[in-house]
This record gives sequence, C-alpha cells and structure tokens, in this order.
Amino acid sequence: MLYRNLAPAAAVLAFLVVVLGAYVRLSNAGLGCPDWPGCFGHITVPEGAQARAAALQAFPARPVDARIAWKEMIHRYFAGSLGLLILAVGVMAWKRRHRARAQAWLALLLVGLVVLQATLGMWTVTRLLTPLVVSAHLLGGMAILALLVWLALGAQGLRPVATAKMRRLKPWARGALALVYAQIGLGAWVSTNYADFGCTGFPTCNGAWWPAMNFHQAFDFFHPLGLRPDGQPLTQAALAAIQWTHRLGAGLTLVYVGALCLAAMRLEGVRALAAAVASCLVAQVLLGIATVVWDHPWPVALAHNALAALLLSSVVALNFRLGAPTRRVPAPVSHPPEEIACPIP
Repeated sequence: MLYRNLAPAAAVLAFLVVVLGAYVRLSNAGLGCPDWPGCFGHITVPEGAQARAAALQAFPARPVDARIAWKEMIHRYFAGSLGLLILAVGVMAWKRRHRARAQAWLALLLVGLVVLQATLGMWTVTRLLTPLVVSAHLLGGMAILALLVWLALGAQGLRPVATAKMRRLKPWARGALALVYAQIGLGAWVSTNYADFGCTGFPTCNGAWWPAMNFHQAFDFFHPLGLRPDGQPLTQAALAAIQWTHRLGAGLTLVYVGALCLAAMRLEGVRALAAAVASCLVAQVLLGIATVVWDHPWPVALAHNALAALLLSSVVALNFRLGAPTRRVPAPVSHPPEEIACPIP
C-alpha cells in the first residue's frame, strides 16, 4: 500500500520540481547561489550581517541577493526531496521485484537518472548556465517525470486490455511521445539561449515567412551562454533560427499528435484519455502563440512550461494504455468424438 501511494506522490512532486525549475530560469535566478549544493557555503541563504560578511569574503564577486537566492534554494529543497522519494520508491520496487520485475528495473533506472540529474544541476552552477547543460538538465527533469508517471500507473495495478484496433495505434503513440519530447528539447534550447525574441510577430517571423537565419550558429551545442565559440554574441539570424525551428516543430507536433488523438477518440477504451491529450495540445499551442503576441510575459511562459509537462504526462499515459498487454484466452482444445465400437456380427 505504501509503494502504491509513494509512486504517484513522486510523480506529482516531479511536476512541481519541473515548474519550479522553469520559474527559477524565467526569473533569472539560476545563479542566485554561486556554489552547490549549498548557498554561499550554507545550507540556507545567509541571513544577518555576520553571515553576509562571511559570504562576501568567500565570494567577493557575488554579493548575496536573498530574494534571488531563495528561489534557487527552494527549488533545490524540492529537488532533493524528490531524489529521496525516488530512492525510497526504488528500494520498495526492488523488494517486490518478484511481483513486478519490469517496474523494479524502471525504478532503478530512475535512481540512476536522479544521480545524473543532480550532476547536471551542479554543472548548471559551476559552468555558469551553459545552454547545453541547462537544456540537458531540463530534459532530464522531463524524463524523470515521464518515467514516474509510467511507474505510478503500474503501481496502481492498472493492467487494461488493449484491443486489436488500439494496438494498431501503439507505434504511432510511441512516435508522438518522441515528437513531444523532442519539441520540449527545442523549447529548452529557445529558453536557455534567450531566443524568445529571435522572432517578432506571428505567424510570420520578423515580417517574413522564411526570415534570415543562421542554423550553424544556432545549433552549435557547445557555445557559451549567449556567445559563439569565438566569443562574439549570437547573431539575430541565429536567434531567429532557434525560434523558427521551435515554431516549425510545434506545427508538426500539432498535426501528428492531433491526428493520433482523432484516431484514438474513436476507440472506446482510450477516448477520454485521447481527449485530454488533445486539450493539452491545443492549450499548449495557444499559450505558445500568446507568449509571442503578448511580448513574452513570464507568467504565460511559466504556464507554457507547466503545460508542456502535462502534455508529456498525458502522452505517456496514452502510451501506457495502448501498450498494455493483451490477455489471450487459450482456444478450447477440441477432442475428436470417441469412436463407437460396432460389434461385428
């Protein structure tokens, strides 16, 4: 019973961690603490004149800004709690591996992913928000959320039976999951490169359907924050390429996932779930348009990030439903009628 409750709780907490991470990034608080895992050498933000003086002496180039530092530390507290909760889920899943071996291995994968995610979290500070590291950190958080949703559904004992028609949609649903995850990656690349203003206007970009773009600079994954490898700032053409690629990805996702939802809504077993995916998809596209039209207000951008997590979770749930094992009822064995011995006269 404890395992059955902890797995969904971990999924909810993972969602909160993802949203908090987006809030920290959007409020430019990612470097609120210059060290890791503490903050200016403390487990909390330094308070009081003496603590602030010691922090200034240890980090003379980084004065304490408690308002920003607390945003970062609250995110770390939630992320640390999630890590401990996933560890507990992993231990319990392994103890019951004789009943659900696949879930046990999935839980162990989650524990390993948390270790990697913590390392990426440290690098986001020590490497001063390198776009590649920050994007990988965001994608790692989304991957943890997706795996926890799958694990939570299995922990509830949900083993629905997929019909033959539902099984035909399974490969298409796997494609939708990959496409949504890739689109989240493009969104992360937009955010971590501050390419939100790479395109002005909608539906065109900078007044053109195909604006001046530099894809080589845009997708050089090893450049520093806001700079090309030669130390020069990213050009407007590079920022436009990042933003425009994200928009093209959004259109492809809308068409592909939308078509999958229309097909799934004709099936009795997944109709409601497909409608939920479609609702998240449409709302996500509208929020993306709103961020551009309303000049990127951070509450709308935060809602855009949160809804991306919900869309991913709903697509994972749809895959879980379509990927459910089918119960095959063995055909009855027919025995030939017994021969009746006829007496020979």
